Amino acid sequence: MPQSSVRVFIVDDHELVRRGLRDLLGTAGDITVIGEAANVAEALVGITNDPPDVAVLDVRLPDGSGVELCREVRSRCPDTHCLMLTSYADDDALLAAVMAGASGFVLKQILGQNLVSAVRTVAAGGNLLDQRSTAALMERLRGRSTGPGDPFAKLTDREREIVDLIGEGLTNRLIAKRMHLAEKTIKNNVTRILAKLDLSSRTQVAVLATKASQRDS
Repeated sequence: MPQSSVRVFIVDDHELVRRGLRDLLGTAGDITVIGEAANVAEALVGITNDPPDVAVLDVRLPDGSGVELCREVRSRCPDTHCLMLTSYADDDALLAAVMAGASGFVLKQILGQNLVSAVRTVAAGGNLLDQRSTAALMERLRGRSTGPGDPFAKLTDREREIVDLIGEGLTNRLIAKRMHLAEKTIKNNVTRILAKLDLSSRTQVAVLATKASQRDS
């Protein structure tokens, strides 16, 4: 396996879907499928035993919700990014998944090369959200606020700069390079930012930063 390979775990209750995803992702030289599961129970064992870079999760599984699985994965394996897979667009499920820490949604009808690109984007710390989803999530986050004002008021100047760069889609490594800091320093700052904002994922920070930028422009 190439050292730079993106390690992926697939969760779907249909064998043909899993086989198709495995074969498709296997055509990419920088992606390796390290495991697969047909349900939540199998997935939790496989993912926690050997955490992948990306977990591709079906939204509906026979023994539970892919959204709850995403929440568990993000809690137990914080370095694993979750990409939700669904047969049809469902705003409520998408919003629930993002709130659970998912990096985005893709439809099963997605073109093969687009799915490969989606996995790469998520593995690099990016997110896949459309404008409707961003707006809905922003409303949910706004509802958490205790009052009007700047949602980033609790952040230091450095933390606010990091938030802006997350909003631009930069990974920790690129942020570190831009700010001339160690990548570990950026990672620690991101952890503090999530705690201060009561959020669970970089995707939520990116949404908040994007909407704040649009409001200020």
